Amino acid sequence: MDIRLFLRPPEIIEVDSPVIFLAGPIQGAPDWQSEARKIIHKIDESIVVASPRGDFKKSKSFVYEKQVDWETHYLREAGKNGVVLFWLAGQTTDTPGRSFAQTSRFELAEWKVRHERDGVKLTIGIDENFGNARYIRRRFSQDAPDVQIADSLVETCKNAVNLLNKKF
Repeated sequence: MDIRLFLRPPEIIEVDSPVIFLAGPIQGAPDWQSEARKIIHKIDESIVVASPRGDFKKSKSFVYEKQVDWETHYLREAGKNGVVLFWLAGQTTDTPGRSFAQTSRFELAEWKVRHERDGVKLTIGIDENFGNARYIRRRFSQDAPDVQIADSLVETCKNAVNLLNKKF
């Protein structure tokens, strides 16, 4: 796998191609990001995918500030020239002292507004076991009805690739 096609923290590599950013829960969620990358690259192996799920067990190099800076950089890249893909995975394990998907929920609201204001390409998928999906679906139907909300990771990835290739 070409490292320039699958970006992971903490190293920021400048790319001159559109990026699909994989936004959604990490802590307490399965590694859906690896599966999403495989799905996207099966459709088009030349797409640059940015996944915030790093392999910190091997490197033991997790630094909170670097993680947030990496995510901010590539979210903004995808917002300018690409697609922000949210997969709201179901919770598989508890993370003591932390609400499930707390960062993802904040980011989803932020990118909803950026979509409305700036036309950022955004697509969402919601696992059937993700809590409060009804509210998210309702709010998007009110404010951003053109954002596709899928029920499967495969469909969400296909929507992202289609958006990436859509010129408007």
